[in-house]
Amino acid sequence: MRDRALLPAAGRFYKANLHCHTVLSDGRWTKEQVKAEYQRRGYSIVAFTDHRHYGWHPELMDDGFVPLAAYEADLNEPFPPSGSFQRVRTYHLNFYDTDPVARGGFEAVQPPQRYGDMEALNAFIARMNGDGFLCCYNHPYWSLQNCTDYQGLQGVFAMEIYNHGCELDGLYGYAPQAYDEMLRAGQKLFCVATDDNHDVYAPGDPRCDSFGGFTMFKLEKLTYASVIEAMKKGDFYASNGPEIQELSIRDGALCVRCSPVEKIYVVTSGRRCLMQLAAPGQTLTEASFPLSGDEGYVRVDCRDGQGRHACSNAYWLDG
Repeated sequence: MRDRALLPAAGRFYKANLHCHTVLSDGRWTKEQVKAEYQRRGYSIVAFTDHRHYGWHPELMDDGFVPLAAYEADLNEPFPPSGSFQRVRTYHLNFYDTDPVARGGFEAVQPPQRYGDMEALNAFIARMNGDGFLCCYNHPYWSLQNCTDYQGLQGVFAMEIYNHGCELDGLYGYAPQAYDEMLRAGQKLFCVATDDNHDVYAPGDPRCDSFGGFTMFKLEKLTYASVIEAMKKGDFYASNGPEIQELSIRDGALCVRCSPVEKIYVVTSGRRCLMQLAAPGQTLTEASFPLSGDEGYVRVDCRDGQGRHACSNAYWLDG
């Protein structure tokens, strides 16, 4: 088992919200308000993923802020006679533009509206990938979906392991089981944490859906291209609280350094879970886990005393 840095050793971390809605769809803030509010709280990256509306806002870019061009597409199963969306399963997919400058504009397109036609959906994702977009599968729990809906997805670079807006909606935000089910089905993808903010409630209100789920990118410099490259390589982790400061494999062991937490878990492709737990009233900031090499994949979940999680991507030990 070769030594390797799972998160890059060089560079620094930049905070990102990869799922955001503005007044261009069903959000309450303008794009300028989004930048101001997020930048004030230490964010350097926001993806503007308005529903069915491609958002590229280069005027927001400066040395300390990168707006990612993106949009959110959807595919619903047929509505019941009542017309209620309450029990309708749905795919929500974020598409991130890897090179909006070269593109020079884009009309947000929707997948074929044939729920259950996985071949058609995957063909649409493949076409978007070919056109230079990265696809993220959003909030499976809120979407009322199960493994039969997402295990066949192809061409998805990541899924939302945490969605803050969905968590506030009804504890539908944290979806580690869906991530593991996708991984165990052979899908090699990353995980992100997002807000999916609509900002109906002001900051400070317990129902405010901003500033709760975030993705931390390790970059040597903050540019649009470096963020996209990190997305492609998985040089990031997902969190709604704790920090993962270092993650590597050294001398046959998985080494973790993090902000103070109560529990550090290493989830694998099988039933065996490695863990280190702090004694009552104490915390952990590092741990080392000897690996056998037959774990399949490993992913780290650091949980703090408030029940918040920092989740690494899954790393396959076969390469």
